[in-house]
Amino acid sequence: MGFTELFVSTHEEALKRAGALEGGSPAAPGAVRIPEISDFEVERLGDLAGVAVHAPGADYELAMVDVASDSLLGVPAAMVRTLAELLSYETEGEGDVLEDVAANWAAEEDMPFGPDEARDYVRRIAELAAGVDPATRSGLFVWTS
Repeated sequence: MGFTELFVSTHEEALKRAGALEGGSPAAPGAVRIPEISDFEVERLGDLAGVAVHAPGADYELAMVDVASDSLLGVPAAMVRTLAELLSYETEGEGDVLEDVAANWAAEEDMPFGPDEARDYVRRIAELAAGVDPATRSGLFVWTS
């Protein structure tokens, strides 16, 4: 299995990035590259985050962005908001929500990393999501090899 890269971009720039990734490009600055996972694991992260911030059942399914690349998927707005909320969501007596989501994600079947690595990935993905600005027509994208 290859890797999955998450990044913030405009639609046009995302298509260019997908082309570069298909050509073997290294990780882009600011992107989160995770070896040995697929888009399914990213969707599972959305589901786990949704439960943690009390927004389960929203649209956390990644969608094809353009026929030019079947490896490039867009993260729905509901999932972007939910992931960004992990950075600041506060609960009474429930501990650190981001830590819990990371631990649960790492515990998923066949995950190639443990809780510590998952925590780093989840934090970086949440920071990417928080950086999405609809005013600039940017979005969060997932590319999977």
